[in-house]
Amino acid sequence: MLNAADLPDDVAALKAMLIAAQAREAGKDAQIVRKDERIERLEKLVAAFKQAASGRKSEKTDPDQFDLALEDLETAMAAIHAEDEADAPSGKRFIKPRATNRGSLPKHLPRVEEVIEPESLICACGGCLHCIGDDVSERLDVIPAQFRVIVTRRPKYACRACTDGVVQAPAPARLIQAGLPTEATVAHVLVSKYADHLPLYRQAQIMSRQDIDLDRSTLADWVGRAAFELCPVFDALISDLKRSSKLFMDETRAPVLDPGSRKTKTGYFWALARDDRPWGGGAPPGVAFTYTPGRGGIHAERILQGFSGILQVDGYAGYNRLIAPDRIGPDIRLAYCWAHARRKLVEITRNGAAPIAEDGVKRIGELYRIEAELRGLHPQARLAGRQERSASLVTELETWLVHHRARVAAKSPLGEALKYIAKYWEGLLLFLADGRIEIDNNSVERTIRPIALNRKNALFAGHDAGAENWAIIASLVETCKLNAVDPQAYLTRTLTAIVNGHKQSRIDELLPWNYPAKV
Repeated sequence: MLNAADLPDDVAALKAMLIAAQAREAGKDAQIVRKDERIERLEKLVAAFKQAASGRKSEKTDPDQFDLALEDLETAMAAIHAEDEADAPSGKRFIKPRATNRGSLPKHLPRVEEVIEPESLICACGGCLHCIGDDVSERLDVIPAQFRVIVTRRPKYACRACTDGVVQAPAPARLIQAGLPTEATVAHVLVSKYADHLPLYRQAQIMSRQDIDLDRSTLADWVGRAAFELCPVFDALISDLKRSSKLFMDETRAPVLDPGSRKTKTGYFWALARDDRPWGGGAPPGVAFTYTPGRGGIHAERILQGFSGILQVDGYAGYNRLIAPDRIGPDIRLAYCWAHARRKLVEITRNGAAPIAEDGVKRIGELYRIEAELRGLHPQARLAGRQERSASLVTELETWLVHHRARVAAKSPLGEALKYIAKYWEGLLLFLADGRIEIDNNSVERTIRPIALNRKNALFAGHDAGAENWAIIASLVETCKLNAVDPQAYLTRTLTAIVNGHKQSRIDELLPWNYPAKV
């Protein structure tokens, strides 16, 4: 700030200084306006992306693309806010709090305290200062992943009085005989590949930054051996799931390299999932992936051998053989997915005005609103609520369906959508008869999404056997996630237990939902 003594006596010079000061202030104001406009534009874009992600267009757009776009937008906004803070005068950097999730610091993290004392504890009057309190703040810190070497020494002992031989402790069991990694290192590689979607060649590059020279083929050998040892646990997982009376099933593509043609062929991952949490069931959630070279219903029948009960699926025709009249085997009832029925109508509304399809979407939406209120209640309460509130809506929807099918061209897009709903109507109604049944198949679709993301990063599996290993490890990793279990800790303990001779008769103890039970 200028003092009066610093001002010139010349009027012209004083006027010039005033004009320059006004110009600087105008420039600052204009800069603030430009920043506000930039922030406003970015906030509108973020809102638009979030609306698109949660609105009806989400069914045709890859949600991962939304996440990437939002990351970039929110990064740009943070940079502008940082610029704002840097431009604020020193000591006056009060920035309006932004509505943002700054995260939280869980209590189990170790705390490292640092105390910052004043430069002097002597008061201006000459007395000694004494502590009357303190301000405490916490920040999240990280120590980058650090590899270490476990050195195992086994001393040899011999008797000086005789020649009975040498005594030495036996070598500890290892997953990779005469290999470099501990079981924790192998678990780290598995989690990085199948939970964090880092292909092995990228992991090798990361390790090389710490001068650890490992070839991708070496990491692949570790993964293959781990998959072999974990196979009995996977078998126990899928057996446990099939003992349930209600499951979900879905399938997704699995491109696999065909060495003979140097191209990829299309295999499939079938997801068999259990999630009884929406109705308070006691069985833990889980999912098991099975790789097959094709999509035919015969593969679903083979996977489900021994299962009896309700299977919730989408409208894929391959499941029809599970309920064929001449089928020999356990009884299976198919409950179909209202989300797929709604999706057929949603696709029509995107192509222009479609009042009939929009009405259908609205009617199905009413069922979803009721389901949201019933979620978490026990089956009897859910069933009673559906009978009281949803049954009449479904009856009206059936009347609506019959009415419009009689008036709409059967080969038109709307006619095909209505035909799809009518074809699976009996299975769509099952949720009104059993409180355990969900209104849709979304539970299993969520479990299968990481497979699609891993497929995007890895492009394809290198061989049928590689896809089978992929299915084994991904099943255990995703089941860990469903049960809020750390897959790194689980796989470390499980691999350690296996190499130390865990009995096959107690293999169920190694299932993810039993962690951290003593093994």
